[in-house]
Amino acid sequence: MIRRIIQIDREKCNGCGACASACHEGAIGMVDGKAVLLRDDYCDGLGDCLPTCPTGAISFVEREAAAYDEKAVEENRKKQEASAPAVHTGCPGHRMLRFDRVEETSGKPETGESVSQLGQWPCQIKLVPVHAPYFQGAKLLIAADCTAFSYANLHREFMKGKITLIGCPKLDSVDYSEKLTQILSDNDIRSLTIVRMEVPCCGGLEMAAKKALQASGKFIPWQVVTISTDGRILD
Repeated sequence: MIRRIIQIDREKCNGCGACASACHEGAIGMVDGKAVLLRDDYCDGLGDCLPTCPTGAISFVEREAAAYDEKAVEENRKKQEASAPAVHTGCPGHRMLRFDRVEETSGKPETGESVSQLGQWPCQIKLVPVHAPYFQGAKLLIAADCTAFSYANLHREFMKGKITLIGCPKLDSVDYSEKLTQILSDNDIRSLTIVRMEVPCCGGLEMAAKKALQASGKFIPWQVVTISTDGRILD
């Protein structure tokens, strides 16, 4: 049958593995350091992988391909879950990690030493997998890149106890709303906090988050905090 399906340009692929992590159907794998479409019938044609690719190596085409087989995808998923944990073969910078900060923070206030409150890796919106397990039951923080440098207490006041996603709509030149909608729709997000800078370009991050919240159709408590360029919280 003729249908929409992804294609991967091996010349553009840098082997980061972000697309393989984003594809929850298991259609994409890493072979010889490059991303490849493993099976046509695993690709649903929705394109979760497209916004994660930093080089634009993935695109849609209309071609002869086997129909999407949801049953085969589910059987493969169960097989993978039953086996030993898969070895991450992509870029080490995209490997999913979860950090337990409880023990690390105990006793630290006495020494005055600052401790990171980043709860997971990766944290860039473009790189984080939509169906990462740490999203379940999470309090979500969406922060502009510059906020961590402008506001000294971002870790303690905003990141502690949350899953943090960061981005810059101006530098990334992308609309985050589609991916954020998927994250909010497909996971049990308990609350949403948006921390942005006062500069106009940061409005894109706030609008993307609000658009995603509306599109998700869920009632999730949310708030927006604006940081001034000299490091103050603005009312």
